[in-house]
Amino acid sequence: MKHNRLLAMLAVVGSFALVASACSNDDNAGGSSPSGGGAVDCNADQFGCVTVASGEPIKIGTLLSISGATKDLGDDSNAGVELGIDYLDGTLDGTAGQIAGHDVDVVKEDDGCSADGGQQGGTKLAADQQIVVVVGTTCSSSALGVADTIMSDAGIVLISPSNTNPSLTEEGTHQPFYLRTAYNDRIQAAIINDWAQKEGFKTAATIHDESPYATALAEVFGSNFEEAGGTITTAESIQSTDTDFKSLLATIGKDKPELLYFPDFDPACELIAAQAKETAGLEDTTLAGSDGCLTDTFVKEGGKAVDGVYASGPDLSSFTQAAFYSDEFLPAYEDLVGSKPPAPYHAQAFDAIGMVAAAIESVAVTGDDGSLTIPRTAFKDAMFATSGYEGVTGTITCNEFGDCAGSTTVGVYRAPDFPCCTDNAKPTFSETKTLAEVS
Repeated sequence: MKHNRLLAMLAVVGSFALVASACSNDDNAGGSSPSGGGAVDCNADQFGCVTVASGEPIKIGTLLSISGATKDLGDDSNAGVELGIDYLDGTLDGTAGQIAGHDVDVVKEDDGCSADGGQQGGTKLAADQQIVVVVGTTCSSSALGVADTIMSDAGIVLISPSNTNPSLTEEGTHQPFYLRTAYNDRIQAAIINDWAQKEGFKTAATIHDESPYATALAEVFGSNFEEAGGTITTAESIQSTDTDFKSLLATIGKDKPELLYFPDFDPACELIAAQAKETAGLEDTTLAGSDGCLTDTFVKEGGKAVDGVYASGPDLSSFTQAAFYSDEFLPAYEDLVGSKPPAPYHAQAFDAIGMVAAAIESVAVTGDDGSLTIPRTAFKDAMFATSGYEGVTGTITCNEFGDCAGSTTVGVYRAPDFPCCTDNAKPTFSETKTLAEVS
């Protein structure tokens, strides 16, 4: 694994090795420049530069869900960020590494898994002109039209380890400074449909909580399921704050669907699963959610009531750096956090930090006094130019709209045997697809 940052640097350096000379201006045109070193005309960059003084740290932000019912998801990604910083020196030894000779400081904000949280947290981070990049958000609802726009308007790269809504990376809705290491839910929905076809389901109902994440998954799955010859008996929506689903489930149960798919977040995911088991007409219905349910909270708080419920998410056993992940990464994670990962997107956050480090080192100009100047647009372009980066999650190559996950393996797990809660958990179904295959 020590080679992955070098490979990422080689992947982007060809396009950006001449940034310093291309941006140089002997008169400096009023721009910022490192004392005694190569000048960078920061006025030539629409968004200017971040200049880090000698001995000062590079600041990055995180905008992740660190409170409420989705806290497991954000805490998990923040741990991945910390481990990514630890690994900047090529070892997971509990000691932080550096980027271009500078320490790294992390400023954390809470996305609340909501548009309001994305607005508030994103506004705070964008106001700090020393922040180079933000890792986030956890939830698509915090990013889509909110944090992705705030950060792009400020010229700050936003890279998400867990946003999966397709609209975030589609022409017409993609914001120019937004990327993700998480997969696009067109992949996950297609794989869930393949699992449903393998299981022989002919009828299905869906419930989404009106978040961009859940809505897209339910709709794309429904479309795929019907194209494969199945019937969607009903497609329902709820509010994420709802707690009593008995009436809604009773209506769904009248059609006795063979599958009920509810790609929602906790606590709704857990409550739907428990209440569905007590609903007439759903006694023989298979219950399935997606990665919003694939958490420690779902299993531990749901208990016996959620046993046998399925949930899809990243197949951690498929990681190309499997030995590194199991022998080095997971022990370091447990040393840091004191427990196994409670959610599935820590490795995507870890890979995001590796990409960030490589991109900064490919475009930053170091002054003779040890200062570092990072042109914002050149840094963004270097991030998008990432190609062939061998991360923990696989080979990462970013397209023009910020989808960076390459060949993606999604597994379908059966509670309580989720990766969060069972050693060496294996999915009951696993499949690999690329975005090109499902678009």
